[in-house]
Amino acid sequence: MGDHRVGLAPFEGRVDDRELPVEGTVPPWLDGRLLRNGPGRFHAGDREVNHWFDGFALLRAFDIDDGAVRYSARFLGSEAFEHASREGDLAFMEFGTNPDHGLLRRLYQVARGRFTDNASVTITRIGGEFAAVTETPRSVVFDPETLAARRTHTFADDLAVTWSLAHTHYDFDHEQAVGLGVDLGRESRYRVYCRPKGATRRAEIGSVAVDRPSYMHSFALTTDHVVLTEHPFDTTPLQMARGKPFVENFSWRPAAGTRFLVLDRETGALVAERRVDPFFTFHHANAFTDDGAVVIDLVAFDDASVVTDLYLDELRRPDARPHGGELRRYCVPLDGGPIERERLHAGPFEFPMVDYRRRAGRKHRYVWGAGSEADRPRGFLDCLRKVDTERGETAATWTDPDTFPGEPVFVGRPGRNAEDDGVLLSVALDAAAERSVLLVLDASDLTERARAPLPEVLPMGFHGQFFTGDGVPTPSMA
Repeated sequence: MGDHRVGLAPFEGRVDDRELPVEGTVPPWLDGRLLRNGPGRFHAGDREVNHWFDGFALLRAFDIDDGAVRYSARFLGSEAFEHASREGDLAFMEFGTNPDHGLLRRLYQVARGRFTDNASVTITRIGGEFAAVTETPRSVVFDPETLAARRTHTFADDLAVTWSLAHTHYDFDHEQAVGLGVDLGRESRYRVYCRPKGATRRAEIGSVAVDRPSYMHSFALTTDHVVLTEHPFDTTPLQMARGKPFVENFSWRPAAGTRFLVLDRETGALVAERRVDPFFTFHHANAFTDDGAVVIDLVAFDDASVVTDLYLDELRRPDARPHGGELRRYCVPLDGGPIERERLHAGPFEFPMVDYRRRAGRKHRYVWGAGSEADRPRGFLDCLRKVDTERGETAATWTDPDTFPGEPVFVGRPGRNAEDDGVLLSVALDAAAERSVLLVLDASDLTERARAPLPEVLPMGFHGQFFTGDGVPTPSMA
C-alpha cells in the first residue's frame, strides 16, 4: 500500500531533458510544454521549515512533441535558495517559518521591501520572459529551456504593493494580465492592476480601501468585472509589525462574514459590496455575468483551519486528511437582490479548472479538479473529477490505487466545438511504486489516453501552465 508521505520527501539533484517511456498514445495534436512549480526541499541546512508553502521552489518541465515526452527538473536559483544552500539557514521570513536572525532585522527587511523570492506557487510571463511567482512582490525570471534562474524581478512602477497574489489572470481578448496586490499601511488598499502582453509595468485599474486586509490567494474575473472574495482571515499593520511568520499574523473572525467586492474593469469603480456567511477559499474556478448578476464558482471551506492543516507536521501524519472544500456557486445580483448559494460538489475538491482559453470570464459548464473517492479519506486527494455544473453532478471520475494526482490542466483540441474536447494533464504520485507519472486523460470522460512514468518521485506541487509554440499560456486555474 502506498503512502502519500513519500511525496513530501525532498528532491535531490537535477534532471536535464530526460526522455520518458510512454504507455498508451499521446494525441498527435498535443504539442507544447507543461511548466509546473511547487516545493522540492523542506530544509535549510539542519533547519526544517514549518509549512508546506515554505519549501524551496522546484521547477518541473514536460515537453510533449509528436507523441514523445521529455522531462526536466531544477531548483529555482532564487536568492532565498542560494542563501540556504550556501549558509544553511533562511534568509527571509517565509509563509510559516521565520529565519533565525532577530526581530529587528526581520522588521528592517520588511520595511525595505526585502521579501522572500522563494517563488514556489506557479509560472507566468513578464515582459516576454518566463517567471516563477509567489505571494510577495519578488519573482524569479528563468530560462524556459534550462530552467536556470536569470535574476530576481521586482516591478519598477509606481504601484504600491506589500504582498501580491501569485494567481493572475490572462485576458486573451485584450492580451493582458490582470492581478491583485495588497497595500498595507495607514490606509490599506486592495489594488487591481493590468499589464499588457510583453510589458514589465503595471497600471492600476481600481482600488478598495480596507481596515483589515484579508489573506487572498486568488480572485475572479469576468469580461466586465473583477471579483474579490474577502473572507474574514485578516490582519492589520500592527499585527504584521510583530515580526512573526507571514500567516501567523492573520486571525479568523467569522462574525465579519465573507464579502464580495465587485469592481468595474473599465472604470475601476466599486459597483457591488455584498456580504454572506463566513467561508474561506484558496481557489476560484471561474466567474461570469448572467442576467444582471455575477456568478462565482469557487472551492469553499467552512473556516481557515485548512491553512494550519498544511503545516508539514500535520501533512506527514499517517492519518492526514486531504485538503479540499466543496465546489460552490454564488450568484450575486448587482442590483442588490438576494444572493443565491448552490453546492456543485460536496467535496473534498480542489485545484478547480475550466476551459480557460475559451471560457474564462464567460459561462462554463464543466469544472475539473482533484477529489477523493473515500467517504473518510486519508492522505492526499486520490482522484480527478469532472463536474457538470448544469446538472449539478459528477460526470466522470479517474482513480488508480495508491495514486495521488496533482492539479489537472485542461488543454483543448485545436478546432474543437465541445467545451470538454481536449485532455487533462496531471502530474500524479504513484505512492506504491514510489515514483511520479505524467497523466494524459481524455477530458470528456477521464479515460486514460497515456501516461509517462518518471524514474523518481517529484514532491507534490502546486500550479503551472501549458505553453504552445506561440508562447501563449493555458493557465491552470482561474
